[in-house]
Amino acid sequence: MRYLLPSLILVALFAMLMLRGYVHSEILADHRVRESVDADQVPKRILKGGPVIDARGPTPARALNIPDHRIVLTFDDGPDPVWTPKVLDKLKEYDAHGVFFVTGTMASRYPALVKRMVDEGHEIGLHTFNHPDLSFQTKSRIDWELSQNQLALAGAADIRTSLFRPPYSSFSSAMDNKSWPVAEYIGSLGYITVLDSTDSEDWKRPGVEAISRNATPKGGKGAIVLMHDSGGDRSQTVAALGRFLPEMREKGYEFTTVTEALGAPSAHTPVTGAALWKGKAWVGAVALSDNITGVLVVGLSVIGVLVFVRFGLMLVLSFAHARRVRRRGFTWGRPVTEPVTVLVPAYNERECIANTVRSLMESDHPIEVIVIDDGSTDGTADIVEALWLPNVHVVRQVNGGKPAALNNGIAHATHDLIVMMDGDTVFEPSTVRELVQPFGDPRVGAVAGNAKVGNRDSLIGAWQHIEYVMGFNLDRRMYDMLRCMPTIPGAVGAFRREALERVGGMSEDTLAEDTDITMAMHRDGWQVVYAERARAWTEAPESVQQLWSQRYRWSYGTMQAIWKHRRALVERGPSGRFGRVGLPLVSLFMVLAPLLAPLIDVFLLYGLVFGPTEKTIVAWLGVLLIQAVCAAYAFRLDGERMTHLISLPLQQILYRQLMYVVLLQSWITALTGGRLRWQKLRRTGVVEAPGSIPGPRGRDADRRPVA
Repeated sequence: MRYLLPSLILVALFAMLMLRGYVHSEILADHRVRESVDADQVPKRILKGGPVIDARGPTPARALNIPDHRIVLTFDDGPDPVWTPKVLDKLKEYDAHGVFFVTGTMASRYPALVKRMVDEGHEIGLHTFNHPDLSFQTKSRIDWELSQNQLALAGAADIRTSLFRPPYSSFSSAMDNKSWPVAEYIGSLGYITVLDSTDSEDWKRPGVEAISRNATPKGGKGAIVLMHDSGGDRSQTVAALGRFLPEMREKGYEFTTVTEALGAPSAHTPVTGAALWKGKAWVGAVALSDNITGVLVVGLSVIGVLVFVRFGLMLVLSFAHARRVRRRGFTWGRPVTEPVTVLVPAYNERECIANTVRSLMESDHPIEVIVIDDGSTDGTADIVEALWLPNVHVVRQVNGGKPAALNNGIAHATHDLIVMMDGDTVFEPSTVRELVQPFGDPRVGAVAGNAKVGNRDSLIGAWQHIEYVMGFNLDRRMYDMLRCMPTIPGAVGAFRREALERVGGMSEDTLAEDTDITMAMHRDGWQVVYAERARAWTEAPESVQQLWSQRYRWSYGTMQAIWKHRRALVERGPSGRFGRVGLPLVSLFMVLAPLLAPLIDVFLLYGLVFGPTEKTIVAWLGVLLIQAVCAAYAFRLDGERMTHLISLPLQQILYRQLMYVVLLQSWITALTGGRLRWQKLRRTGVVEAPGSIPGPRGRDADRRPVA
């Protein structure tokens, strides 16, 4: 279910976007308009006849006129949510009826207005679905335009109609050799083609007086008057109706529908059965797609705001953090010189453990090392013992998980300052010393170090390198300034024993024990800070499957930790401060923002395919530029080479989508009550700290160290 549901969500989202694009004439729309051609193939009785063309049946086509002193007001291109209600209100005010030639796109989106037209006695006609010039279209496309238009009517008002008006049409005298065959074909399908005999030219917006004058028939003759209730600002049309309707009534004119004027049966036929439910399903699907895309637009706006807020905060607060800790004379307090216990929990770390322990032996700070072997089956503990290194102790236990191993190590530690690291990580000689200096401030209970990717020679390694430097370490500078550091990395972190004991040690409640313990520290009133010079080199996953497993556990564990500490939102004191500052920031920037971030790429693809292409590309490049600026600043702060940023655009296209699917799957796991187990990643042991003395690395000894 965790794999099927994300796939179904993505397919449904794609379908909704395609439906929206179709209904909004962004997909399959044809906006070409043909120039006039000769009319020698059009019967003269049509060219000189009236505006109603009846080409149905075996008899020759007829062009019918509207009887004298009768006006058929027609409105094209609607319904429009702004102007159609105002037009209907004017007609109702003067007890006048008319004919609305609706497009399928608008009828599908605003079915309630179509229903109101029918309920108030107006007649409905088809105006195609996407408003193309039918003289350019094949018969199959014409059939499609009409059937989709009828489908929208059935869903909106439970009817179908026999009236039709071609887009871009005019008087019957304007029929030519391209438009006449279309009228004949439309007639063969059972439709009456309704043109116009008087054009108000309201689409030109010539003014209320001009619209009223243009719409007035000459010499008391009957007329079909062309107006519009959609397609732009129709305020002049509405105002002109308020003048035209009473004036023509005073002159003895009657406002009626086409069929009433001709004494014909109603153009409306009730729709029942399967056709009705198909129409209802169509209108419902359109409403759903509009609502979903509306939510997506809101989501895109939210993620846009979050991206700018996050990047702005990171740049400003990271600059402030770097300026504070790098200024001349800065100190955390008295220099910390007391010995430190380093805990190394290890489970099947055969490939890495020797490098890890050797790097600790080069430390320029006095330490004892405790390797807690968590039931390894590959001889990890034997490798450490065979090294015969001073102050390195091995504690063996039955496999119980990382939190249990760390708690066991804490129980065996002889010093009050405890450093924790992973079994696949190596330290620089100064790492431990730099990591414990913040404990010169008695308010500090824990310190986060600077975890860096060692195996960055592959593309996936380079992407994680960018993520670590920009996303993790730049974030930690920001959170340090806000006093709400969410996570002390398991690869390099330090704790006071007193602080650990007060919060009950490492908890097994979540899969992100490092995030859990950090939040517990904040709630207990301890400060958690970031030591940028305490660098640790870790081996990042080297395959998509391994990366998936790691990030799935991280994101799911983070959600567990947020839920576990949710009561901080309503508590007082330090816990309440973290709950009302830290938890919302962590939820926004680590859970919500990554989940919504792919919307940028979804709308990028949509805009590239369906337009506006240039604006879409500019917007996406703008977001990428902001990310590049932040990444470059982060690399500068960490003294990293900028060459790795070449892969940043590709990271945004591919890597972010992978993280999105991982996070979505974590959400589904959490919502469905699933449980996630620890997963051991395959290690190679290629990572070494700069300046360290290399040791044997087993089967991968031919690989080049990349740190």
